[in-house]
Order: sequence, then structure tokens, then C-alpha cells
Amino acid sequence: MKAMIIEKYGKDVPLLMSDRPAPSIGEHDVLVEIHAASLNPIDFKIKEGKVKFLLKYSFPLILGNDFSGVVVQVGARVQTFKPGDEVYGRPRKNRIGTLAEYIAVHEDDISLKPQNLNFVEAASVPLVGLTTYQAFHDIMNLQNGQRILIHAGAGGVGTFAIQLAKLMGAFVATTASDKGYELVQSLGADRIINYKKENFEELLTGYDAVFDTLGGAALEKSFRILKPHGKIVSVSGMPNARFGKDQQLGWVKTAILSIVSRKITTLEKKSGTNYHYLFMKPSGAQLNVLKNYIEAGHIKPVIDRVYDLKDAEEALRYLEGGGAKGKVVVQIKQSKTYHI
Repeated sequence: MKAMIIEKYGKDVPLLMSDRPAPSIGEHDVLVEIHAASLNPIDFKIKEGKVKFLLKYSFPLILGNDFSGVVVQVGARVQTFKPGDEVYGRPRKNRIGTLAEYIAVHEDDISLKPQNLNFVEAASVPLVGLTTYQAFHDIMNLQNGQRILIHAGAGGVGTFAIQLAKLMGAFVATTASDKGYELVQSLGADRIINYKKENFEELLTGYDAVFDTLGGAALEKSFRILKPHGKIVSVSGMPNARFGKDQQLGWVKTAILSIVSRKITTLEKKSGTNYHYLFMKPSGAQLNVLKNYIEAGHIKPVIDRVYDLKDAEEALRYLEGGGAKGKVVVQIKQSKTYHI
């Protein structure tokens, strides 16, 4: 099968088109012919070796963390899916590799894809959808009438997050540039802050939650706008000791995380709030919940650009440049071309 691989970590390491053996499947696995895969910041972070403290991979490594496609083979004990099923999913972190023509994935990590989406649209959902759902539902327990700030509302995660937060009945503030203003407004944002002209920490106060996709200074300033016992969930900040314990990383790594996250922990204690670093977990059951939301018309994917597999490196550079409005998708099965 064709696949895009890296042979070592590095920002300037090229993505190479390679012929790889098709994956074999276990008794609870399904083999999926991938039609499309979306790109996410975790992809260039993995490529550059920025997450090797938490995730260990061997080379050559096929990149890619979510997909849509068609089941072509099922393991002996699979009962949920059959060949011909159209599915979407996010494989487990030790089984990534969606920038390829096929992938073997555990049946628990996929769902039937939303019927009202094509494969390109469906591929854009799993990672951002699960990340957002777990942040809002599992950690924040976001309630009707609560107020949440979603950073970078026009980005891949932000466009999904605004829609889900509104579906859950929240008042949504978000940060965006002039170029993203109309997009986030169309998705239902109640308060839009132009981050190039305004400082959100000076305009917002008494918020119940912050969904951080930026890290750095934006994360640190976010503590100022929360009410006591408010919650910040970050996918770009620094993992802390709580995360190390929850993930059972061992006392050495947990101690290291405690040291490097001291500034965040100090802000957390000083503001009387709760900080959580989110390491999203694959879940076919939660993807099925999102499927129902999408089929009901509550959430619509936002696609910025679609690339061919051979152009995946260009697509990754575009995503890392930070200007994407919505998701960047790599189309792998070329039976039909989607123009966004």
C-alpha cells in the first residue's frame, strides 16, 4: 500500500511516499480502506519529536491520526462491523498511521460515519470531535447557561467546539482575527474578540470554563477570566503532575511534569480554579454520539483545504503555518474529488 512516512524526527525531515505492507488484523480489528484523513497539530508535533516524552514510536513511521473509509475485512471476533460499512475513527495512539491506503483499527475505536457527510467531511471530525466532546462533557460538565471562552474559534478544533458548546446551551466567547470573524459568527459565537486588536483578559470576567488550544501566554491569561472553581481544559499547554498520575506515567515522569508545570500550577492555586491537560482517548461510542448530532444537523464540519496524498507534506506545512480556517484534509481514495 502507499503511505506517507518519516524516517526520523525533525522539523525539516521530509514526508516520503513509500510502499508498505498492508497491515494484518487481530481478532477484534477491522481493516479499513482509507478514503480520507485529516491533519491535526498532533501530526507535526509528532513529526518534530515534540511529544516523544509521552509517545514513543519506531521508524519508519506512518503519520496521521484520524480517517474515514470503508471496511474491507473484519477479525474473527468482530460483531459490530462488516465489509462494506462506511466508517470514521481515530486509532489508538500506538496504532496511528492514517496517511496510507489501509489501516487496521480496533472495532471499539470506530463508528459508522454520518450518512449526510462525504468521506472528506467525515475524516475531518474524529480527533477534533472527540477532543471537544471529552473536554466539554467528561471534564467540564458544561451546562446550559454557563459561559465558556474558546480560543482560536476559526481553527480546526475551534469551529467544532463552538457548535458543540452552543448545542449544549452555553454562552460562547471566542477569539478570532478579522479573517475569521464571519466564520465564527456563522457558527453561533455570542462574543467575538479580535485578538489582534483586543485583549480578552481585559474584556471577559466570571467565566465558567476556558477551552485552550493555544498554550503559552493565552493559557496563562485565561486564569484571570474564570470564576472560582472554574475549569480550563488545554490541548496545547503543559501536562501537569495530575496528568502524569492519571496516565500512570511513573514517578519520574510525573515529577518532571510537576516541575515544568509549576507556573501553571501556581496560577491554578492562586485563582482557585482547576486546570486539566487533555490527552484525548479514542472512542467509537462517543463518535456515534457525534454522528447523531451531525445527522440531526446540529454540527457541520468546516473544511479549509483538501490535498492529495502525494501533497501531504505541503498540507502539513500549511496547517503548521496557523492560517487554516477549519480543517485540512488529505484525500487518499480518488474515486471522487471534493472541491471545498
